[in-house]
Amino acid sequence: MRTLILKSASSYLLPVLLLFSVFILLRGHYLPGGGFVGGLVAAIAFVLDAFSNGLDKTKVVLKVHPGFLMPLGLLIAFLSGITPILFSDLPLMTGLWADDPIPVIGALGSALFFDLGVYLVVIGASLTIIFTISESA
Repeated sequence: MRTLILKSASSYLLPVLLLFSVFILLRGHYLPGGGFVGGLVAAIAFVLDAFSNGLDKTKVVLKVHPGFLMPLGLLIAFLSGITPILFSDLPLMTGLWADDPIPVIGALGSALFFDLGVYLVVIGASLTIIFTISESA
């Protein structure tokens, strides 16, 4: 189903959906949202691109294998969880926050890095499953 309308729309929707997924990721450590929902929105953006332009072109746009994103995300989430143990006497998974907020992001803390790890794991797992199913069909 590669229509002209779908190809045209997906070329505009991919960057918009990826930007929206980053917005949901950054919004998540204050309000509902975060890594899981943002990762799903990003995965949907790449799936839409694969439906309209083909799987090979989407893999070129993605630039990394989705299976690489899963261990990278797990490493980031794990490091954000053990950071309180390494740098202070606080328990595991205690939120650490920077003193000065960043203008666009807000207060930078370990919760954001944990959400970033979840974000990458969800994108990697979702795209690995969907790309594997698409290649076998």
